[in-house]
Amino acid sequence: MAKVLLVDDEVTMVQLVADSLRSWGHEVHPFSNGPAALNALEDLQPEIIITDLYLDKTRAFGLDLLKHTKKNLPSAVVIVITGFGSIETAVEAMKHGAFDYLEKPFKLDELKLSVDRALSYNEAVSENAYLRKQLKKKYQFSQIIGTSPKMQDVFKMIERVSDTESTVLILGESGTGKELVAKALHFNSRRRTGTFIPINCSALPENLLESELFGHRKGAFTGALQDKKGLFEEADGGTIFLDEIGTMPPTLQSRLLRVLQEKEVRRVGDNTPVQVNVRVLAATNEELEERIKQGEFREDLYYRLNVIPIHLPALRERLDDIPLLVAHFLKDKVHPRTGKLFQVSKVCMEALGAHSWPGNVRELQNVVERACALSESHVIRRQDLPSHIEKLVEADDTGVETGFIEKADESEVSQNVFPLQRDNESGISAEGQDLAAISANGPLKPLKQFLRDQEIAYLNRVMTHTGGDKEEASKILEVSLATLYRKLSEEEN
Repeated sequence: MAKVLLVDDEVTMVQLVADSLRSWGHEVHPFSNGPAALNALEDLQPEIIITDLYLDKTRAFGLDLLKHTKKNLPSAVVIVITGFGSIETAVEAMKHGAFDYLEKPFKLDELKLSVDRALSYNEAVSENAYLRKQLKKKYQFSQIIGTSPKMQDVFKMIERVSDTESTVLILGESGTGKELVAKALHFNSRRRTGTFIPINCSALPENLLESELFGHRKGAFTGALQDKKGLFEEADGGTIFLDEIGTMPPTLQSRLLRVLQEKEVRRVGDNTPVQVNVRVLAATNEELEERIKQGEFREDLYYRLNVIPIHLPALRERLDDIPLLVAHFLKDKVHPRTGKLFQVSKVCMEALGAHSWPGNVRELQNVVERACALSESHVIRRQDLPSHIEKLVEADDTGVETGFIEKADESEVSQNVFPLQRDNESGISAEGQDLAAISANGPLKPLKQFLRDQEIAYLNRVMTHTGGDKEEASKILEVSLATLYRKLSEEEN
């Protein structure tokens, strides 16, 4: 269940509580001496600490232990017990981060309830931290696939401006990944804990878009049955992403300009402004300069939005990235009949490289998914592609099927199979790599750090194997669920 550090100067109390905790399935480390418990804190790394407040009846050493724990082991939950209870000591303990406060004499049922609540709280906090980490990992720069010079310029720009408050205009054709860039900007900024709200300006008619963005008052129009917050208010403290900004109607452009200038919004039917703290990211696949010349887009709004432009190249401008993208889309995909990881023939990859990709990365992803559905084996061949791409290459594509090239001996690998890269060279996770090989080639480090690195790598491998199911992972690892949460939380730090 959980690792518990128990501290009380009454030996009888320590024995009674320790026996009870063990009967409830916890791992208990009892101490009757405060300084000894404090010295053991770092090595034990407990999930829960139960400590008497007045260990020597004169000085609240338990309060010192509480303060030290909150500073050096913030993930631990502290339950304070004392026979010298008072409102003042309870308030003092809670003020310094105690989770609960029990006054002697207490019933064991009361202690069990407090420990169970503490464990549930600790697991919830750990899971929240793990989910935040996974969310951030999902939108790391490395998840935007590409090694071409133009994509490297994009990565550098994202890294430079993500933690600023500047408005960013993301420019690129449809399907180039503009929203993915917007998410990378948000989740790698100081606003990462705030809300990220995307909205497609071309998907809603003008009257609905205005209400969605700025909100409305009850009775402002037919159907406005109650007050409604707009998305700018909902995104307060976070980021709003306005996709296809070039399609925004002129009347709303002037209102958006005011939001950018004054940092305030007015709901439809209301004259009272509401202050908002929102970072605005916008994207377009149109030439806004041309729309300005045609009188369809405000020039002053354009300059407000175009503080920092990020240009995403079309896929036809970075064809060398196609193998990396294909490997990314095929990651962990297995053929339903053979149960083997998908691979791509060389002729098939040549056909993919010969296409102009007007739909960009989105089109490539759809083509790969279609090929996986139609392929008769785990090797995707030219004939599994759409006809307009298949006919771009006339070479024969009937080689012998083979397995995953990284896991096969070179002498056994068919020359007809393209060597997909599924490791760090492509910016894709390398979970499951041989740890011995990594260690042998890496820098020398202290044994403690070496062992910790191996533990982290294995934890990631198990979590990948279970699809993120922490209960199943804890069974495989033969550790408690609380211990697994703690280790995942430590990995974040």
